[in-house]
Amino acid sequence: MSSHLLSVDSLERENVDHLLRVAARMEPIAQRRQITRVLEGAVLGNLFFEASTRTRVSFNAAFCRLGGSVCDTTGFTFSSMAKGESLYDTSRVMSGYCDAIVMRHPDQGSVAEFAAATNVPVINGGDGPGEHPSQALLDLYTIDKEFARLGKKLAGAHILLTGDLKYGRTVHSLIKLLSLYDPLRITLVSPPGLEMPGHLIDLVASRGHQIEQRETLSCDFSDLDVVYTTRIQKERFTTEMNESFSGVSQDFIVDRAFLDQHCSPTTIVMHPLPRDSRPGANDLNVNLNGDPRLAIFRQTDNGIPMRMAIFATLLQVENLIEENMRPVRWFVPKQIGVLDR
Repeated sequence: MSSHLLSVDSLERENVDHLLRVAARMEPIAQRRQITRVLEGAVLGNLFFEASTRTRVSFNAAFCRLGGSVCDTTGFTFSSMAKGESLYDTSRVMSGYCDAIVMRHPDQGSVAEFAAATNVPVINGGDGPGEHPSQALLDLYTIDKEFARLGKKLAGAHILLTGDLKYGRTVHSLIKLLSLYDPLRITLVSPPGLEMPGHLIDLVASRGHQIEQRETLSCDFSDLDVVYTTRIQKERFTTEMNESFSGVSQDFIVDRAFLDQHCSPTTIVMHPLPRDSRPGANDLNVNLNGDPRLAIFRQTDNGIPMRMAIFATLLQVENLIEENMRPVRWFVPKQIGVLDR
């Protein structure tokens, strides 16, 4: 694993397996049963030039739970980039203040450009329609945990990726990460004009996976193991696309009716969030709330141990995790959400 985490392309299978193992060791800390201070004194710079809730806060929480502290900035308005500062200058300056940096930026390739100016570990928190490697890692960690709970194996699993597959950076990273493993069946379903980029389909197929594209969810999906859906990334549309896009029809909606008709009791439903819960939004339907197949909140919870594992590995302290580990002293509820099972 390199000194940065900019793309899934930098990861070999052994790197991913290592991160999965380290994340599992982080679980007692992430679940607020134990405390460790392995990063005490370290400072994280969180630079988010694009809106974020989960990614920004979970990186903050992960670093803090390892004993570090966080310097946080959001948006261009509150950055010197608003005054014309280059990515190079910003990178060099922030590297003098921080021991690790997480960056999100609306332009694809911008985080890699930023990282090229420093030897301090940089993590890509999302670069426009490019990649989101930490999300893909926590998604894989979620699938691994859910399959272990259900007595399933990843090899040969049938995974449906649906929604905005053109601009959805989470699925770009996830499909590449999945392609490192034993052959899978991957089905792609998206509205017209939002199909998965061809080079990613070719890559996955070249690694021995069975990949199929369909035009609608109104098909026979009798053996799905994972349903992974994403919202439409309209903020990335060109003016022409905004004018021509007519919205998402019911043929692309994952709801209770779809699960009951096409999925089994052991199918898991995932979404990188946020999901648009407003009436008529046609995102992952809220009528699935409380359904045990809905794994989206277990998925977000898994972001903490995985991002802790990323920090520990990049900062080379993964072998010190258990040192001075001690129980928490504050009240922690047995279930975080009222509908958790």
